[in-house]
Amino acid sequence: MENKTSEATTVFITPEALLEQWQGHRRLTRRVIEAFPEKELFNFSVGGMRPFATLAKEMIGMAVPGLTGIVTRKWPAFAEAKADTKEELLKLWDDATEHINKYWPEIPEGRFQETDVAFGQWKGAIYWTLLYFIDNEIHHRGQGYVYLRALGIEPPPFWER
Repeated sequence: MENKTSEATTVFITPEALLEQWQGHRRLTRRVIEAFPEKELFNFSVGGMRPFATLAKEMIGMAVPGLTGIVTRKWPAFAEAKADTKEELLKLWDDATEHINKYWPEIPEGRFQETDVAFGQWKGAIYWTLLYFIDNEIHHRGQGYVYLRALGIEPPPFWER
């Protein structure tokens, strides 16, 4: 029997499943933030890489305005989030999580396949942009794992999302 399903109608992952995948990564990254002692969160680095707090602020600065741009088609300028303490950083992380959960259902039908220019600089399909946000977080969380291990701290198991 011949498969007559077209590319346009084949769904690999539902929007709800993609959101859960992203939020699973975000829950794990939050636990990585929690694992850091405050001073090291903002100051420790290895090999000239940025401290983990800086990486986390980048992730927050990408997620909230990024999802806003996806929903509204109006992309704000990319800006790193501002936080000077671990408590402030975790609060921003949690606020971003709420923002994502609130606005995700507002992504227009068909939007995942549309091409847009995220933050005025990254052209691609919206699904690609979202996967980039997730990939960027995984990449930076990996740096956090290296930092924690260098500090003698066991990071949370990566498979527990």
